[in-house]
Amino acid sequence: MRAVLPGKPQATLQAISTAQWEGRRLVTYISGAALVVLTAADQILQTIYHDDVDELGAVTIDEASGKIATCTPSTIYIYRPYGIEEGALQWSLQCPLALDSATDAIRTLSWGTGEELLVGSGSLTLFATKHAEKSVWSRTLANPVKVAQYSADAGLIASTGCYDPLLKIWRRLSFGADDVRFDATYLSHPAVVTGIHWRRPFDREQVVENILYTFCADHVLRIWAPMDPHGLQILQLWAQVDLQASIQPRIPTPRDAPTPRYACIIDGRDFIAATERAVHGAPPGVTENPALDHLVDVARRNPEVCLVLDERGHMCAWGLENVGSRVRQTDQIFNIAHVEGVHLDWRHPLPASEAYVQLINFCDPAPGGEFTVLAHHFDGRIEWLEARADALFDPSPGPDRLTSVAVWSGHAAAVEKIDRTAFGDALIARTSTHENVVWRQTARKASTTLVKQSEFFESEPIRKMCLLDEGRLVALLHAHHLHLWDTRTATALRLARCPYAVEGQPLCLFSLPVTDASPGVAYLATITSAMKGVAWEVQRGENVVVHGVADEPGAALRIRELNSFDLGTDGDLAFVLPVDPAGSIPSISGLMDVFARDVAVSCSQHGVLKTWTAKVDGPGSVVEWLPTSTVETGVVYPSLGSGSSIRKAALVDAPRTGLTIWDTRGAELEFDQRFREQDLIQDLDWTSTPDGQSILAVGFPHRVLLLSQLRYRYIDAGPAWASIRAISIRDATPHPIGDSVWLGNGSLVIGAGNQMLVYDKTVDRHDPFVTELQLPYHHLSDDLFDVVTYLNGPLPAFHPQFLSQCILQGKLLLVQSILVRLDQSLKFYIDGEHLDSLIGLSPDAFYLPAEEDPHARRPLSDADELEWTEETATHLSEQLTRTRLPHLSSHEQLQLADLVQCCATLETHRRSLDDNACRFLLFFRSHMIRRGAAGGEATPLPWRDIVWALHSGSQDILVDLVWRQFQGKMVWEQARESGMCMWVADVTALRAQVEILARNQYTQTDEKNPVDCSLFYLALRKKNVLVGLWRMAGWHREQRSTQKLLANNFSDPRWKTAALKNAYVLLGRHRFEYAAAFFLLADALKDAVGVCVTHLGDVQLAITIARVYGGDDHPVLHALLEDTMLPQAAVDGNRWLATWAFWMLGRREQAVRALVSPIHTLLASPASPTLHAKSFRANDPALVVLYQQLRQKTLQALRGAARISPRDEWDFVFHHARLYDRMGCDLLALDLVRNWEFLPHPLVERVLQDPIPDPRAMLRRSSLVIADPPRPQLPAEMKSGGVKAPQGFEEPDASSLLDSFGF
Repeated sequence: MRAVLPGKPQATLQAISTAQWEGRRLVTYISGAALVVLTAADQILQTIYHDDVDELGAVTIDEASGKIATCTPSTIYIYRPYGIEEGALQWSLQCPLALDSATDAIRTLSWGTGEELLVGSGSLTLFATKHAEKSVWSRTLANPVKVAQYSADAGLIASTGCYDPLLKIWRRLSFGADDVRFDATYLSHPAVVTGIHWRRPFDREQVVENILYTFCADHVLRIWAPMDPHGLQILQLWAQVDLQASIQPRIPTPRDAPTPRYACIIDGRDFIAATERAVHGAPPGVTENPALDHLVDVARRNPEVCLVLDERGHMCAWGLENVGSRVRQTDQIFNIAHVEGVHLDWRHPLPASEAYVQLINFCDPAPGGEFTVLAHHFDGRIEWLEARADALFDPSPGPDRLTSVAVWSGHAAAVEKIDRTAFGDALIARTSTHENVVWRQTARKASTTLVKQSEFFESEPIRKMCLLDEGRLVALLHAHHLHLWDTRTATALRLARCPYAVEGQPLCLFSLPVTDASPGVAYLATITSAMKGVAWEVQRGENVVVHGVADEPGAALRIRELNSFDLGTDGDLAFVLPVDPAGSIPSISGLMDVFARDVAVSCSQHGVLKTWTAKVDGPGSVVEWLPTSTVETGVVYPSLGSGSSIRKAALVDAPRTGLTIWDTRGAELEFDQRFREQDLIQDLDWTSTPDGQSILAVGFPHRVLLLSQLRYRYIDAGPAWASIRAISIRDATPHPIGDSVWLGNGSLVIGAGNQMLVYDKTVDRHDPFVTELQLPYHHLSDDLFDVVTYLNGPLPAFHPQFLSQCILQGKLLLVQSILVRLDQSLKFYIDGEHLDSLIGLSPDAFYLPAEEDPHARRPLSDADELEWTEETATHLSEQLTRTRLPHLSSHEQLQLADLVQCCATLETHRRSLDDNACRFLLFFRSHMIRRGAAGGEATPLPWRDIVWALHSGSQDILVDLVWRQFQGKMVWEQARESGMCMWVADVTALRAQVEILARNQYTQTDEKNPVDCSLFYLALRKKNVLVGLWRMAGWHREQRSTQKLLANNFSDPRWKTAALKNAYVLLGRHRFEYAAAFFLLADALKDAVGVCVTHLGDVQLAITIARVYGGDDHPVLHALLEDTMLPQAAVDGNRWLATWAFWMLGRREQAVRALVSPIHTLLASPASPTLHAKSFRANDPALVVLYQQLRQKTLQALRGAARISPRDEWDFVFHHARLYDRMGCDLLALDLVRNWEFLPHPLVERVLQDPIPDPRAMLRRSSLVIADPPRPQLPAEMKSGGVKAPQGFEEPDASSLLDSFGF
């Protein structure tokens, strides 16, 4: 937090109180019904709200006990401190007190000794609060008291009434709790007494004479002292100072101009402390410092100081030495300084009731304490000013002597709604008492705060409000008319009124963006619940309203209704809202298309989100509307929503605990989270960095969570949004948040109760949210915009994500060139130096084909002449362990090192692997390295990598490499992790691999349990092998019964029934895998597959069993793919799974279309897509690579590509180009859109004919396969045999049975 507006202080003499207690400075003041306690200019300790109370009247803090007392007109509330030993100082209510007879409202409070509290109203009442709260003395007054104060030793009380020139001095005659008596005398003044001040001792235990200072309406300070203790008067007049004559400006003021004076007394303890601070803070080595020497000379006389100010920056300081001495000498009142340059924040003109300033000063003895002046402006501000004492009292001319540190202001009632201008430099806040305040952003000491610009009250119900002309105009929408207010003065002026009539209830009011051709005019629009609307034009005479007007406040203004419009019938409309400008300039180019800037967002009760743009050509034109996007979110009955001008939208579900964030341009879900039930979302606010990266503030009752947009990450399935900061207001106020809004510079304003809290864009790098983002070590900025910009935007060429995407695009040689260049650059790199993000490569190297690249035939540098070898990879890996790269976090640098190792492996096998095999091997190796480093459980490869292997022509080598990865001891869990059984295309080869898996399953444990491999051997139809294994399992308690059962012929219906019974028994015992084996024994493949899917949750196992047992054409496999896999792909939006399933079914046409078209449109019985199906992860940019590859693979695939409309393919390509850009791979996006080739229209027409013609002559650079190729066959040495598997069980040779297991 950098600025606080704790609330509008009351305009009373005792609205603020300060004390030094337990080594800390406490300042407390009252605002409406709130009691605010602060310990620094920007640090709120506690805010206490009083329910069922309109406003408080006075407050005081006890310097001895730390207790705080405040009051309403009829009740006193006493709060005691607690938690100081734990470092969490707070106050709790000790008791409320009420007067016995409320003859008048309570006006003043004052603490005495022994925690006694003096209460002033129509009487003076003394309460004891230390043990039992009770009234110990009371005296009715003729005139209700205005101010009453105890002296420092509580022996005297000074009190005066309203407009009273008499000051009454009460002397305490007894201090017993049961017998309290006072006598009284009067001190007469020639005019009304306006203020009093008792001298305060250096220490509470110190005994000093009671000296009283009184300020009078005749501008004279009078000093009263007990010079004659035996006289009739308790205090006698010691001296007086003419405050009016104290300041003699060099330029005389006109006689008719008001010349008010404002004065305060600086006690000796504070003046001495300020002098000590100045001496300690003096620059070392400076021998001559006249200002400091002058201050020290004055401090040696140990005076009190009378400070006198005027509104023109003049200050006069009088020293009062040895006050109260019996014999007064003329030099005991002496002038310390008469200077200029002491400016407070004076504001004119003000009503007489607000044109008063009360000055309070202190200087704490603690190190670092500055001399502080609190200026309580009765127009609703408290100004915190600080100064060095030597600079303040320097007689020589100088600049501003007082520095304004903070201004405490705010509202007198709870904030309900805050709106901002499009630029975010001004905002308007509306409270529960119909108060409307316009605030303007301003900078103060490199931080941001808000300054009140104007205020007004509007009792008529306000539907919506909108700021115009950078906060100089306010538009208020009522039920039947529109009001405009001029807010350039402290009190706003009503300018114009325009009635309107429209169907439905107005849901929003917003300004429309203007074109460059229409300066000087503002446009407003409202949309109702019936999707009807009205637009207005605002103009002030012939002068401009927007961007630079110097008219007098209240100048004539013209407002007229432009037109009414209808946006269509939407009977289930949930809301219509203006989009948050998100820092963008509210102007448009004048073009009316889907690329225009959004101005509004609407949502139906069924979750259909629409964004709208509008255009006004100029004065006199009508408003035209165009929907720019439609998103079916599936969020039914949304309770809250918000959109930004850069095509982002957020929706909150009906219970207000679920949040979704959408990219409206691509209709993609980017974020979905459910919060706790007690965390009800009540506000959403958008902003963006200068380069257009989005930030969302999610408001809860007592905290605001900031979410930052992240780059898309498809390889490791990273999130698109992350929490970057959490702002809690519980320590500052118990009041829930009313509203929040972003300022244009990135600061967040939170309105809670009376208070406005301004949080700047500083982030704590040690915050858990920030550490989880793993920023690079060199990124030392703590600016929110800088951090979000780093988390988004273009990636360097050596970033692992960029390199991975290059490999997916088939740019392996380019990746090797980048790594070689990086290795050469790191040889001479020094930590902290600049490292070129492209490693010296030209940008066109990433998108120009080799035949177009002018640099393709010659090396760009010496690095291009080097080759990528295992030695280079090893050297680069070693350098990455020693050198910290810029632009990479430690985690990303580890990923880069892993990628280097994978690229070295690819280089070893590159000549024997095709591109798809390289893609699979790269990500399989990366997957295994990450799992080995994390030490977690085995997770299957994503379907993306399985698809690459499926379409590889090097499957035999891939199978061998996968086995090597697991040292030849692969079991089913590892086979499932690699997805091998999903991508081996030849069933015979698959059976050979499954047989080895079955053998490894059996030998994986020392006991060699036949149960572990039963499912696989029975899927292979090799029951006799299983019988032989059971024969050797003499230790197993089920050996005899199992051997007896397996010895039967299961083609007999009787034994099939027995196998089924055993399977069901095993299901009841939760031995699911063994149950599936018995279903296979009974030739119930469908039931075995069902057990694998339903009970084991292992779809890969089900597919493997189905393929091995029945082949790729078996109806059970097709049913599994069509009834389970494809619907699941449609529900999840998994295009990789869908294209794999269609390809396995032999439906090549749908396999290609599944990459582009919605999956559910390709199914006969489509399932309803879930939110996950609409996620951005459903559109991996690698899909465009696969699509380009598959449409050239077979004629069926080409026919599927031809059925995709050119518009859909256009959207497909450009959408994936945007995905590349969102990933930080903008050069790859450029490569995609520059080099993409659409199918020629003649070819499309001929392909869709029957029979299919030869398309070779129709493509320029394509080599199509004319007929669908047969299933790829593996070499003979990898097959178990070329004979088709028999339908019954095959009896193996007994001599080879035990040899297979090493017996």
